[in-house]
Amino acid sequence: MKWQFEMSLKFFADHCVPNAVIQALRNAGHQVFILREHIPRDSPDPVVIAKAQELNAILVSLNGDFADPISAGGGHVSLYTIVRLVLEAFWKQKN
Repeated sequence: MKWQFEMSLKFFADHCVPNAVIQALRNAGHQVFILREHIPRDSPDPVVIAKAQELNAILVSLNGDFADPISAGGGHVSLYTIVRLVLEAFWKQKN
């Protein structure tokens, strides 16, 4: 028997995430919240983290400040490192 299921995730895209990545996530069936639609673009990192947590979404960012979520003020950022590595690989392919 072959098991098949689809999983839809929620992402919160920081202002530095390319539109192509946002569209690719949406095309894959995921929900993507865009930072500028929820909070000011220049919001401090703790506000960005809090909004992602409020939305129960995975923060997607290329901002190196989020590599250490404790010092960024959030204490926890779901899957940040994995998503960042995926975004960096995507960006390298595009350039």
